[in-house]
Amino acid sequence: MTHLSVNLNKIGLLRNSRGRDYPNMVSMAKRTLDLGAFGITIHPRPDQRHATYQDCHDLKNLLKHYPNAELNIEGFPDDAFLNVVLEVQPHQCTLVPDDPNQLTSDHGWNLSRDQDALRPVINKLKAQGIRVVLFMDPDADNMAMAKEIGADRVELYTEAYANAYDTDALPELLAQYHGAAQAALDAGLEVNAGHDLDLQNVEALCETGLIKEVSIGHALTIEALDLGWDNVVKAYLEKLG
Repeated sequence: MTHLSVNLNKIGLLRNSRGRDYPNMVSMAKRTLDLGAFGITIHPRPDQRHATYQDCHDLKNLLKHYPNAELNIEGFPDDAFLNVVLEVQPHQCTLVPDDPNQLTSDHGWNLSRDQDALRPVINKLKAQGIRVVLFMDPDADNMAMAKEIGADRVELYTEAYANAYDTDALPELLAQYHGAAQAALDAGLEVNAGHDLDLQNVEALCETGLIKEVSIGHALTIEALDLGWDNVVKAYLEKLG
């Protein structure tokens, strides 16, 4: 079974767009965990345009009431981000090589270039008992290096897979991702996956049992609108009837 960690960044984006605490991040996280999700993910960016640093603290307090669930905080390891993570001490921290101006994550770490910068960060997080995940492209050759510099897991960046779904390129891409996942397992790592996964494509990626956890937020939010929109419109019409 692959664990589901629900990314609530889009909940934060909706909340922040109106200057009110609605929808409430903690309430949505509680609702999500009560439905059976394994964990909650947030990715606070430097401008805090969706998830905020305060959300990290609030969600960690909520997770105290869910001993079998986990909080995953992901982001670029600048000083502000690391200070929050070390204060909050989530179960898992996913390090992502984002430029502060990026709209969203769009590549994995280049470990040949970045390993010297990552080693002390990984050591500092692990010293506090935080599981460390590196956001990685599906390159089997880099998995042993991720283990060597201290990572506990990798998260495979899955946009290429999602873009290839329902195309002739899918078998080759799927084999590449499964090969990278197997190489990570062979190196002694566990494997997460995320980015543009949705109800249509997630099963084929995970059915081999190689993927420990997926983090899904954007597609899940859109699918919730799609699957629930009709019910809410009808409810309003009934109220106003």
